[in-house]
Amino acid sequence: MTTSQLIEQIRLKKSFLCIGLDVDLTKIPAHLLTTEDPIFEFNKAIIDATHDVCVSYKPNTAFYEAYGIKGWQSLQKTIDYINNNYPDIFTIADAKRGDIGNTSTMYAKAFFEDLNFDSVTVAPYMGKDSVEPFLDFENKHTIMLALTSNEGAFDFQTLNTNNGQELYKTVLETSKNWKNSENLMYVVGATKAEYFTEIRKIVPNSFLLVPGVGAQGGSLAQVCKYGMSENVGLLINSSRGIIYASNGTDFVEKARKEALKLQQEMDVILSKSKK
Repeated sequence: MTTSQLIEQIRLKKSFLCIGLDVDLTKIPAHLLTTEDPIFEFNKAIIDATHDVCVSYKPNTAFYEAYGIKGWQSLQKTIDYINNNYPDIFTIADAKRGDIGNTSTMYAKAFFEDLNFDSVTVAPYMGKDSVEPFLDFENKHTIMLALTSNEGAFDFQTLNTNNGQELYKTVLETSKNWKNSENLMYVVGATKAEYFTEIRKIVPNSFLLVPGVGAQGGSLAQVCKYGMSENVGLLINSSRGIIYASNGTDFVEKARKEALKLQQEMDVILSKSKK
């Protein structure tokens, strides 16, 4: 999916919601545990119930790798199901990969060619030769960690570098000079809303993947106030708040209700942004 196609879907659905498919077998409805593939059956139900009110799904690969080969097969089935049934959905492999060139190339092939995700999250700590192999893939997107929402983010990301600039700003500035940097998106945590103004000075038009709205306490209104670009430029992720809205037989209805609530808030924000 190209960036222009993603923007088109946001306008059509009046939504920039991304739903995180972070499946924990201890949290899903008990009646699904008797099925052949509980993870896939859970995902399929969530996807069928919410695909019209979101523009993206983001499986965190750790939640699949934890279950070995069966978990990986569930991930494969999930992405195939999305691609075959809802090709208008932007898919994100939340894998946070990042290694030397040859290794990154293999990671990129795994997620872009074998699994056929539209994008993958990467960590930039090892520099451009760990990220550029992902950027080589046409119409695929690399979502680089910039400023995350976890408590430990302040250990490194906001420290001043030799030029007196916070490290996350140096990362953003530097990445703009990498080959095929137009394929870059960035992860910025919703709990860091006050930083969005500074981030937009550096990457005014890039898409930002924003986790932390909902269960982590981030404010949708604040993120949009400071982070929205003229082409929206935001993918707001919610995982637990939607997929675990209920662990009973009504989990599908409750998940849709929570997703629809966020979509309606986004519709209002988009309407105001046009004025």
